[in-house]
Amino acid sequence: MFHLLERYTTESVTSGHPDKVCDQISDAILDACLTQDPTSRVAVESFGSHGTLMLGGEIKTAAKIDAEKIARDVYTKIGYTDDLKILNTIQAQSPDIAQGVDTGGAGDQGIMYGYATDETPEMLPKGVVLAHALARRLEALRRDGTLPWVKPDGKTQVTITNGGGVVTALTSTQHAEEVSQEEIRAALIEHLFTPILGDVSSIEILVNPTGKFVLGGFTADAGLTGRKIMVDTYGGLMPHGGGAFSGKDATKVDRSAAYMCRFAAKSLVGSGHAKKALVSVAYAIGRIEPVMIEAFDDQGKNLTELVTKNFDFRPRAIIERLGLTRPIFQETAAYGHFGVAGRPWEEIDKI
Repeated sequence: MFHLLERYTTESVTSGHPDKVCDQISDAILDACLTQDPTSRVAVESFGSHGTLMLGGEIKTAAKIDAEKIARDVYTKIGYTDDLKILNTIQAQSPDIAQGVDTGGAGDQGIMYGYATDETPEMLPKGVVLAHALARRLEALRRDGTLPWVKPDGKTQVTITNGGGVVTALTSTQHAEEVSQEEIRAALIEHLFTPILGDVSSIEILVNPTGKFVLGGFTADAGLTGRKIMVDTYGGLMPHGGGAFSGKDATKVDRSAAYMCRFAAKSLVGSGHAKKALVSVAYAIGRIEPVMIEAFDDQGKNLTELVTKNFDFRPRAIIERLGLTRPIFQETAAYGHFGVAGRPWEEIDKI
């Protein structure tokens, strides 16, 4: 059985969080390559710190892109106005990696997991859904002008009982210098917490616990691609193989196989085979067939045979089934990769 906690905590961050800025820049570069050349191989990392952004990684593509312009455009559209010094060190992909992937093999070794639960319409744990909902709304309140003093950088967090009751809700939001913490707290209770959580009278509400959050983004902190993997997936409630998603094309099974595991897990739950399902797969770099596939429900029932019969986890088969050569990745780089309708791995295949 999956370990059940009496209560648990999950977090999310806004698109302006430094790590998420880097994820979006890396995925925007990926999408730009795929737009021109769907066979592009991309492994791009971004690192931002105090006025400087470094782009690194490997690309094999026929696309002609301006990575620096893409990065600046993403940064500006998120809502930042300061200028960045950009160092671009992106190089051609190593032929040692390419020789294994060109034959249809996995782009890396590793273990990937996918999870689904029937406790919410999104088939995600309730705490994960609420943390993302708070973060999305915090950004919306900034963008639509409801709270003009909100700035791009922000975090949310909820602590929830196993029965679904919210115990504590937290947000840290970057804000304009002139607004008081009292005003911030009152406005967020009215416009953020209450619309998402309902009656908050019995919930501990924490707002900017440090007392001030004027400096944000790369001005105050460093950001790095792939450093919010629990925000991207299941809030730390389920295993994560360790590989991040953003900046990687679908030959990198860190990303594509995690999507396929989610697709399989969601299909198991959606087809009535489980109330909660966990699917895992493992690969060796350059090898076509997975070295392991396993699936279980929350009672310990083995569902592996159902999964292997209905889902092909060879890298090329995953790419074809989920349509992962399309430029669809930048919008996944904030507010979680799962639970969003319209993404191919969020469909349910009745099995």
